[in-house]
Amino acid sequence: MKFKFVIAVAAALGAMSGGALAEGDAAKGEKVFKKCKACHTETEEKNKVGPHLVGIVGRKAASVEGYKYGKGITEAAEKIGEWDAEKLAAYLENPKDYIGGQSKMTFRLKKEDQRADVIAYLASLAK
Repeated sequence: MKFKFVIAVAAALGAMSGGALAEGDAAKGEKVFKKCKACHTETEEKNKVGPHLVGIVGRKAASVEGYKYGKGITEAAEKIGEWDAEKLAAYLENPKDYIGGQSKMTFRLKKEDQRADVIAYLASLAK
């Protein structure tokens, strides 16, 4: 079990580009993710104010069934395609700028290391 976890994390991190992204710390990311919990769940496929983030790495943008996405992300979803570390990092830095329009997500993770850590944490949860 532990070996599968290490392989999953290594694969997710290997797919990331950029120095800081490759160095994300999942344990730190779990702590940073507490800022996100008011709107998102990461371990349960349950939508809150925002869509659940179970399996976000590798999932198509704006594709969670039963969640009513805003116009901005819906229109940008095809261009975004599947979420990867680089796309998630850019989105978390400034959602509105990333999608090129209005975003329901007003929260921003300004620190690059925190973005990398949260992404590493979310990637570590992959089934």
